[in-house]
Amino acid sequence: MRTTLRTRAPAACLAILLVLTGCADRDGGSGTVAQSPTATAADASGTAADPTRTAAGDAADGQPPDGRGPFPPTGPPLVGSPTAPPSQPTELRRANVLAGRLSHGGDGPCYTLVTDDGREYALYGTGQGSFATGTWVRVTTGPATPGVDCGPGLPVTAVKLSPVG
Repeated sequence: MRTTLRTRAPAACLAILLVLTGCADRDGGSGTVAQSPTATAADASGTAADPTRTAAGDAADGQPPDGRGPFPPTGPPLVGSPTAPPSQPTELRRANVLAGRLSHGGDGPCYTLVTDDGREYALYGTGQGSFATGTWVRVTTGPATPGVDCGPGLPVTAVKLSPVG
């Protein structure tokens, strides 16, 4: 395959960039590599005279070795507290789906549903099955069927009635 200047130039730039990236500090330093100091006779005698001082640095007070930056923080970064609750709901729910407990169950077609906020719904739905009183259900509703009275509560048609849990 014949190479052209159009393919060689980006490849050369990428190779140079990779080499320079490999030489750089992970914490955004200058890109130069610092040589670690070698222990001299004076350093060794100073270490022997002071048992709390080590060749790597001052371990007694928890300070980093000479020529090194401060230790990184030990805990996770702090997250500020929210300034105010969200202005819009964070989870949008469908208006025609209800969930709650059946206060009047049975074989149907009439059921009574009480939601968590205390609202009562008179459900009408044929062929929905048998549900015991106290069953937690999820109901997909539709407009009320005219001429049907299923008892107390806001009349709605149960399009789909399914147990929860």
